[in-house]
Amino acid sequence: MSESDSLERKLANRITTGNDRSLTLKSGLVDFTSNDYLGLAANKELHNLIVDKLRGLPNGSTGSRLLSGNSNLAIDTESYLADLFSAEQALLFDSGYMANLAIFSTLPQRGDTVIYDELSHACIKDGIRLSLASKMSFKHNDLQDLHKKLERAKGTIYIALESIYSMDGDECPLDVIINLAHTFKAKIILDEAHGTGIYGKNGGGLSMKMGLEKQLFARIYTFGKALGIHGAAVAGNLPLRDYLVNFARPFIYTTAPSPYSTMAVRSAFEYLNENIQLQNEILQKIAFFGSEYSRLAKNNYKKTNSNHAIQSIIIPGNSRVRDAAKKLQNKGYDVRPILSPTVAKGSERLRICLHTFNSREDISGLIHSLVGL
Repeated sequence: MSESDSLERKLANRITTGNDRSLTLKSGLVDFTSNDYLGLAANKELHNLIVDKLRGLPNGSTGSRLLSGNSNLAIDTESYLADLFSAEQALLFDSGYMANLAIFSTLPQRGDTVIYDELSHACIKDGIRLSLASKMSFKHNDLQDLHKKLERAKGTIYIALESIYSMDGDECPLDVIINLAHTFKAKIILDEAHGTGIYGKNGGGLSMKMGLEKQLFARIYTFGKALGIHGAAVAGNLPLRDYLVNFARPFIYTTAPSPYSTMAVRSAFEYLNENIQLQNEILQKIAFFGSEYSRLAKNNYKKTNSNHAIQSIIIPGNSRVRDAAKKLQNKGYDVRPILSPTVAKGSERLRICLHTFNSREDISGLIHSLVGL
């Protein structure tokens, strides 16, 4: 069998099982699918702020940070982010995926143990796979199971968590896990991807909202969601930063973020902190969605336990959830299906994302349409 035949066979199998993927464009629909929770991706004021600050800067970074790609802009932005996140240091990355890949492929060594929540994002799992450390998952937010895994762990122990989980939209019990970590002298690495911007002082995420940032070994902040731009940063102490600069292949061997990306990061946080009411606005939309769901749809559909902008409606079966998404799109709402194997079979879902720009009429109309499917 030729390589082409093998590819076609695997693709045909995906189509047969109903879990094939394709790139699509949806225009003219009410956005309930993007991660642009605070509406900053298309914000004209933020756009103008970034453009004004770009004058005189080069188009590209020209190379990796260790060669020609370092700049005063990058250094100053990292210092600015460290102050925002109440951290000793911050280190910029091109994306949250690359930041997690760098952390988990580099820090844990042979003889160490990484314990991760089973619903951790693919980039966390991919980074762990590249590590030589022992690996164990624990049941989602299950403290008893985590305790059992900690008892079996050896060497330096790392616990991988997300502040908000991307498919269910629920929080990790961070305060309790920190207590467990202290007992076993484990180091917590927290991905704040879906908490960045929405929660906490300066948009510093769930950890800063809870006042627990100083008790974490490392935090990963992603800017492609609520901040509406691109890039990421790792926040931690000076030895962590220096270690990543020296040993993290996703940092060493990649082109540095462009001046545009770096300036956009700083500008987005400046804009957010001048318009911090956006945090309250998204919380109000989340509360309204919850009340409308309880009033109209709770007897029709199961919803994940989320107080975040991510609201997932469980519709088991790839075909069923695809059909539901298509019907909602035909009614003018951009809602996408999440299929297995991205989520476990039987937990396929409509992943609804709320935004500050979604009106109460938009939200109510979506739920009425959902009930009418």
